[in-house]
Amino acid sequence: MDIVQRAQAVLLKPKDEWIKIKAEPASAAGLFTSYAMILAAVPPGFQLLGRILIQRLPVIGHWPVGTALRNALVAYVLSLATVYFFALIVNELAPTFGSTKNMTAALKLAVYSMTPGWVAGVFYIIPGLWALGVVASLYGLYILYLGFDTPMMDTPKDRVGGYLGVSIVVVIGLYVVVNWFLKVIFAVRYGRL
Repeated sequence: MDIVQRAQAVLLKPKDEWIKIKAEPASAAGLFTSYAMILAAVPPGFQLLGRILIQRLPVIGHWPVGTALRNALVAYVLSLATVYFFALIVNELAPTFGSTKNMTAALKLAVYSMTPGWVAGVFYIIPGLWALGVVASLYGLYILYLGFDTPMMDTPKDRVGGYLGVSIVVVIGLYVVVNWFLKVIFAVRYGRL
């Protein structure tokens, strides 16, 4: 299945798609190279494009293009790292919720549940539409729930809610830490700290 078909199926028919995803063989490298690395580039790429085309960074913007490109690359790398750490934590939490530890299944959950937020990254081209990305990410939480309910991690039905709740807290915590980390990096780099 190609990336466009998979993303479309995850977004439009997530319940059916999780069944297919669970059954298909996958590897961490395959999930990252054929899916995550491509889609995770959408938000920072469109944000960079928006800064260049709409805010006209090279001419009148407050950030030079090189700095905006560096920011996009750092955000991209940290986005991929966040997905991986999220999968690690989901995998480590598995026994707590009567689930089976399976890093590949945890990576599938982490990677595919990020699809709505990554795809909605196209809205970052226009400053002010970032809120649509947030709304899309909330839909990603629903897709994550369906993945747990499949059950991707062999979670008993009565423990899916708890596992999902803890996972949501973890993913929000990861994004808070990553955003804080980005702010500190760039504040130190540009003498704003």
